[in-house]
Amino acid sequence: MVMVVALGFIAVGIDSNLYLALHLHPHSRLHRISGAAPFTLGYTSSLTRLALVVIGLLLLMLSHGLRRRKRRAWQEAMALLILAAVVNLIRLHHIVITFGRSVPPVGFAITALLIGFGWYYRGEFYAIGDPRSRWRAFGVFVGLLAADIVIGLAYIAPRGLAGSFSLAERVQTVLYGLVGATGPVQFSSAQEVRGDFFGIMTGALGLLTALVTAYVFLRPAEPVGRLSREDAEGIREILARHGEADSLGYFALRDDKNVIWSATRKAAIGYRVLSGVMLASGDPLGDPEAWPGAIEAFLDEASRHAWVPAVMGCSELGAEVWCRSGGLTALELGDEAIISTTDFSLQGRQMRNVRQMVSRVQRAGYVAEVRRVGDMRPSEIAALVRQADTWRGNPTERGFSMALGRIGGPGDDQCVIATATQDGVVRALLHFVPWGSDGLSLDLMRRDRSAQPGLNDFMIVAAIKAANDLGVKRMSLNFAMFRAALERGERIGAGPVLRAWRRILLFLSRWFQIESLYRFNAKFSPEWVPRFMVFPGPGDAVRIGLAALEAEAFLVWPTIEVRRVLRKARDRLRSPRRDRAGDDVD
Repeated sequence: MVMVVALGFIAVGIDSNLYLALHLHPHSRLHRISGAAPFTLGYTSSLTRLALVVIGLLLLMLSHGLRRRKRRAWQEAMALLILAAVVNLIRLHHIVITFGRSVPPVGFAITALLIGFGWYYRGEFYAIGDPRSRWRAFGVFVGLLAADIVIGLAYIAPRGLAGSFSLAERVQTVLYGLVGATGPVQFSSAQEVRGDFFGIMTGALGLLTALVTAYVFLRPAEPVGRLSREDAEGIREILARHGEADSLGYFALRDDKNVIWSATRKAAIGYRVLSGVMLASGDPLGDPEAWPGAIEAFLDEASRHAWVPAVMGCSELGAEVWCRSGGLTALELGDEAIISTTDFSLQGRQMRNVRQMVSRVQRAGYVAEVRRVGDMRPSEIAALVRQADTWRGNPTERGFSMALGRIGGPGDDQCVIATATQDGVVRALLHFVPWGSDGLSLDLMRRDRSAQPGLNDFMIVAAIKAANDLGVKRMSLNFAMFRAALERGERIGAGPVLRAWRRILLFLSRWFQIESLYRFNAKFSPEWVPRFMVFPGPGDAVRIGLAALEAEAFLVWPTIEVRRVLRKARDRLRSPRRDRAGDDVD
């Protein structure tokens, strides 16, 4: 019945708005609205007419929250329907007073019936409302209102008015026009068409202001991901005991993740909420025997907020526990490339490409250096970060499941930085995070675009060669999505379905680097370890996929990184020659 009630709200909103859109003529200036919709008036004040349009559109906006069983959305929808019922009563009364006849209260009856249904099934709308920024809505309203006034005053500033009007009268006319009313300023008879357009323009601006403000107010905000100091300390304690279990475990220390704990605090799950999806990554942290407790807490939290639970990149064991404990579905997402540093060798035909790349880079004069973060000076790390920031082709930092999002942060002394320099100038950087006590997991690869091709291969080989001195026996490289499909689809005898799926992946690789990451990893002859996505069912797959793309920053709103622009400008002003040469690295 939840869907029935939600569809009823949607029907009322569509009925109202479609009728208004199809029956309003531009020259009427909203002075006449017919009564075919469930809660419209025949003739009424301009303010009420604007309210009718807004009510219908707000019901449409609330429909998504109602489908998600949001309690706050139900409360707001019920308030709007009650307001709609009152408007219907005013309409009926107005018709009696104006025309001296009565009409069947069909609109009022439909609205009242829907109110009854909504109240009867109020218990179905139990989900806690997502946080909202009311101050942001207020700021949007003030900004749009100021813009409306400026536009309106600019329109009536030229000559062509029926007299001389003060600034206060002109502002009053613009404000009245925003709600469809007529103000003290009048246009001359020769400018009647211009006056009509002024009424249409201000009415449209007022409607836009009301709708945008309402949208910002009603739109749920995503919970802010923020790792507290207490959670970070607890995660580090768990990683010290069980960090070797999952190569993605250290990425739970991202600053933009929240953490949920089992009742015994022996297991934890890091997550973010994006577009109504509660998205975790990797396996739960801690003792596998305590994983079900953390999973239960995770699913309970998702249920309370009506979020869709999902997991990206968990291991086969993790997928089994998630499916068994939470009744979820698992899908193989791809493979992680794992290298045994003790067995790695550049000898053999299959390593010929990597061997040649490394030799070319060495002949070009590049030198690699691999060190723990704790062995480097903070000033040197800061200079490396500034230098690497200039190499970014995209201002948006991608990554969620296999990215830490920082270099040289507090507590990250065991991370490893590999650099490649040419004539004393840093040209590339790799960053690894710990994987237990004897492993590393690749976090970041960044290089100067003008540097020698194969520089990343050179640094990975250098890191593997330095593994013995670092006490490292295994290394996790990039994650290759749908690797099995790419590999099997190019084999002789592959079926038409597999070949078609491979062609689709190759097409998507133009934007998501699916094939290039697979080819890069495959050069090192790694051990492929499958990774899975866990989710409730096929009905949520598209939504979860979009949330995952947003988490990995493949889907982003266009923004300008003000801090980054100012920092680059400051560095150039301080020492333009030194920055171009790269001598700012200690």
